[in-house]
Amino acid sequence: MRLFQSALGVLGESRRAYVTLNLIYYGLVVCGMVFTALDRSVQRELQAAVGNALTQGPLAGVASAYTTGQILLAIAWTFVINLAVASFVSITLPSLIVPFSGMLVGLVRAVTWGLLFSPPTLAVGGREAAMGLLIGVLLVLEGQGYVLAMLAAWVQGRAFLSPQSVGAADRGQAYLAGIKRALHLYVLVALVLAVAAMYEAVVAIVIIPGLR
Repeated sequence: MRLFQSALGVLGESRRAYVTLNLIYYGLVVCGMVFTALDRSVQRELQAAVGNALTQGPLAGVASAYTTGQILLAIAWTFVINLAVASFVSITLPSLIVPFSGMLVGLVRAVTWGLLFSPPTLAVGGREAAMGLLIGVLLVLEGQGYVLAMLAAWVQGRAFLSPQSVGAADRGQAYLAGIKRALHLYVLVALVLAVAAMYEAVVAIVIIPGLR
């Protein structure tokens, strides 16, 4: 509970940056969708690339868990990859080396999601509309985890560049203070991504097959 309260405290102190990141992130998702509506070739290439990634390499285990209906394994795989790889390795770790750099990865991902998940047409039936709504909720949920990871990168970078903002005497102390604050936010990152992983597995394995 104390860790959760600390995370909410850091979030509250950075609420302006948090709101701004949300607007930029989901705005880029929408921009990607609009672009795909004008040119479907990019979407087809991305879908082919994702399909290849899911049939070989480390992501093959994730695809296998989903296709065989192993819902608990699918949740575990999804959560671990989204937290460890898509959040920490892709967003947080680069920002520890070059402040804020990992945030660019998050923004590129937002555009990619828009390109990948843009609906094929607006003229859809009830089943397609339901599937679109389910996927839209997933984009918001999982995207929120990445927005929070980007906020952690921003908090850490801001502390390093402005030691007085965290009451540090020098940049070394500020760097460590920034990491501590970023880790507090990771409590929220993990919580949101856990919910997103459960939602994704249930939707993909249970709900969507029932709509077909």
